[in-house]
Amino acid sequence: MEKLQKYRQIIREVLNEEAHPYASSNEVKTAIICDTEHDHYQLSYIGWQDQKRIFNVILHFDIKDGKIWIQHNGTETAIAQVLTDKGVLANDIVLGFHSRFKRQFSGYATA
Repeated sequence: MEKLQKYRQIIREVLNEEAHPYASSNEVKTAIICDTEHDHYQLSYIGWQDQKRIFNVILHFDIKDGKIWIQHNGTETAIAQVLTDKGVLANDIVLGFHSRFKRQFSGYATA
């Protein structure tokens, strides 16, 4: 349980570090969503820019079976490296946005 709490805290830190104001509209808000009951975590932009609806997922993490799954990384940051720098074991990180075949070459967990 201690590891799970640590990983939840690290994910929240990463989401807060990557949360930046939306550059071109005050009507688009940065949303950090943390569902600790089901272990889903997301950073999104939500709102309106002129007449266009904005809903962009920037980062999405899940915690499954004690591992952090990076489901989406829409940043230029090497998020898996950020996680390891913060103390997450490489074998507890799954690059969920890659196929299982590609994951075997990543240096991180395959599942």
